[in-house]
Amino acid sequence: MAQETQEKDNFWLWIGAIIVAVIIGVFLFKARETSSVPYKAYEETKSEVERQIQGAKTK
Repeated sequence: MAQETQEKDNFWLWIGAIIVAVIIGVFLFKARETSSVPYKAYEETKSEVERQIQGAKTK
């Protein structure tokens, strides 16, 4: 019984570690991708997308 409880606890630790690793990986990948884009171009694109979204909401 104690061995089964230990294995179950380890299972959830592995699942938690995988989830945390994926979240960290996504943030690192996002930071790397946005750093390769010039900041001014990124801001211009972002503002254009926001304008289009606002235009779509008002229709």
